[in-house]
Amino acid sequence: MKTRKTELRIFTIADWEKEERYLQKRHREGWKFRRVNLLGIYHFERCTPEDVVYQLDYNEEGLKHKDEYVQMFQDCGWEYMQDFGGYSYFRKPVSQMQGEEKIFCDDESRLDMMRRVFAGRYLPILIILVLLILPNLFGQFRSQDADAPVLLVLFLILLAVYAWAAVSFGYRYWKLKDRLKK
Repeated sequence: MKTRKTELRIFTIADWEKEERYLQKRHREGWKFRRVNLLGIYHFERCTPEDVVYQLDYNEEGLKHKDEYVQMFQDCGWEYMQDFGGYSYFRKPVSQMQGEEKIFCDDESRLDMMRRVFAGRYLPILIILVLLILPNLFGQFRSQDADAPVLLVLFLILLAVYAWAAVSFGYRYWKLKDRLKK
């Protein structure tokens, strides 16, 4: 029987909740998360199926003081897994929890994390979009070069991906902010 497996999964910057559910589902199926690498390849090892909650936190300030940051979560019973893409990965068996436990105890904390994600990840993407992609896209519209149609299609696809990611993130942020007002 296989004791290790890998899976290719791609999650956007704003899909941390989907990623948490994915890791929890795998653990319930008997595959404990070990690590993820740059290509979106998730590494698992065989384990006894168990209900384990996975939580991701995006906190670049915490990573500057990593020992204290990790210790804070360990003191609450969370096992630190790794850092990847600005996120820190933690897990905790449901059997060790007293009720529903999450790293973020309220919507205000979640909203704060989304602000950190926006500043740390979306703002640089927006700058790249404005300074590099859009000028090249407009240049391709005026170009007489034979490769212009191919490059134009590539730039339009890249623009669509950026726009989709920004709208998706903005929608989640707006929903959470709206929930806080109620």
